[in-house]
Amino acid sequence: MDDPTRPITADDITGLILAGGAGRRMGGQDKGLVELDERPLAAWTAAALRPQVGRLWISANRNAERYAPLAERVVADRLTGYQGPLAGIAAALAVLETPWLLTSPCDTPWLPADLGERLGRALAADAAADLAVAADPERRHPLHALLPARLAHGLDAYLADGGRSVRGWLDTLRPTVVTFDDGARAFANLNSVEDLKTLAGSAAASVGAG
Repeated sequence: MDDPTRPITADDITGLILAGGAGRRMGGQDKGLVELDERPLAAWTAAALRPQVGRLWISANRNAERYAPLAERVVADRLTGYQGPLAGIAAALAVLETPWLLTSPCDTPWLPADLGERLGRALAADAAADLAVAADPERRHPLHALLPARLAHGLDAYLADGGRSVRGWLDTLRPTVVTFDDGARAFANLNSVEDLKTLAGSAAASVGAG
């Protein structure tokens, strides 16, 4: 489905918000529905991704009715038991109708407005790359990625062999990495109640600075 000879446009991309986890470090809460400034985290991510993609989906394994207003489709894992974000990506790839999938976790409210565009440009400039992943100056953020539909079969095989590690899967591929100078904030995410308090404080500070 992907054609490396032409530029990647927003209409070529389906955005996927990854909200299918068990929320173990949040006491079992559905992380995408945890609120930041009275707004679900997934809604923040949806607002950031929607202008960058032709259609927007959410990977979720519970509360589908609450996620449905945020996207055109809610996709549940085909694997049972909360098998991790790769299971959500695989489920989306299995029914993907566009050449490209742009993924981001549900708990990253301040995504770059040009995330898809820059990842797409990097892929266009590197014909040997399998996918593009985002990074800040310190580290990669492999769940912020633009990947082609053709990776579906390989990911299914990796999962069937028992693989669950995102970085382990990436080790089987050739990614091109795009560094965002403001990535430390742009890709800041929520893993605990303490992280939520930090994000809320950052949001308040940003509003005050404006």
